[in-house]
Amino acid sequence: MVTAAQPLPCAVSVRHLGPNWYATVMGTAVVATAGAGLSPHVSGLRGASAGVWALSLLLLVVLLCARAVHWARHRDQARAHLLDPATAPFYGCLAMALLAVGGGALTVGRDWIGLRAAVALDAVLFTAGTVLGLAAAVAVPYLMAVRHRAEPGQATPVWLLPLVAPMVSAAVGPSLVPHLPPGQARETLLLVCAALFGLSLLATLLMLPLVFGRLVTGGPLPLALTPTLFLVLGPLGQSTTAAGVFADVAPGVVPAPYSQGFGVLAVLYGVPVMGFALLWFCLATALVLRARRHGMRFSMTWWSFTFPVGTCVTGAEALGRHTGLVAYAGPAVVLYAVLVAAWGTAALGTVRGLLRGELLAGPGPVPAAPRPATARTTSGAVR
Repeated sequence: MVTAAQPLPCAVSVRHLGPNWYATVMGTAVVATAGAGLSPHVSGLRGASAGVWALSLLLLVVLLCARAVHWARHRDQARAHLLDPATAPFYGCLAMALLAVGGGALTVGRDWIGLRAAVALDAVLFTAGTVLGLAAAVAVPYLMAVRHRAEPGQATPVWLLPLVAPMVSAAVGPSLVPHLPPGQARETLLLVCAALFGLSLLATLLMLPLVFGRLVTGGPLPLALTPTLFLVLGPLGQSTTAAGVFADVAPGVVPAPYSQGFGVLAVLYGVPVMGFALLWFCLATALVLRARRHGMRFSMTWWSFTFPVGTCVTGAEALGRHTGLVAYAGPAVVLYAVLVAAWGTAALGTVRGLLRGELLAGPGPVPAAPRPATARTTSGAVR
């Protein structure tokens, strides 16, 4: 019999389940949506992408239930997450997980559940994800300013997470435009997505110099955090994707001069931004390889290799559509191969960590006093 003093096993296991786990949903969903853009050129890829999307939907449902148990039974820990400057930004992942799965429903999920169900699912997840994303974009910076008191030297790419969520809304929202009544409903949704694009872009431009400045003046990030350097690719690739999708749906939705302007924006914005994304990809890769040589081990931050790279795939696909250049179609295939390899590595490490009980374990006990053998160095100096 389970008494009040003996919590249910499921409640014990989710005590240390943080919002960063939604990255597994994001990384899985983007494998499906990015693969859909390449499916006309790769036989069988669309069917596989639909299966991966179904897996992301399952992961989302499981995590939503597990996090609900976490909030119901471990509110002290949930509150601690909100007040922890290292963990609070991950609340943006919840919004992005909802949006990624919703966008995938219309892209490839409709092959399994039908168009009507896909539209309904996307509409619900887009609405919920957008509301939560806007809330995170305001609440997390507010907490950072009022409660966290973070120092410039503590800046990491994780700080970008709540600011990128509205950009994901901007990228997936236009797919719902053709399913709305013609006229003001369609134009309003498209322009709302454009406003979300600007909101996220400007906020990212404010935060990114802090991250880059910390990297240049403070040296490499701690080993466990080094994979988060790839998070910078998220707003770059996602904004390029959004600009391309705007151009796809704008004709017939907004007046002619503006619809043409969206097409110009897709190229004139996307080309230089993807150029910077390539630069950052090389820099982040070099620092990750350095960290690996210095003993970096698997952690949940390895999921940073998935969703941001996936957004660069969809960004390259968008530029390929609007320029007709093989120079973008080719890199999209290469980046997708990198994405699949990164997803497989992160998924394998996560499953192994769960089976070993490492990933959901709480922090280890802190010794009450230093052990004599380690209290001093061989020279007699106190450590």
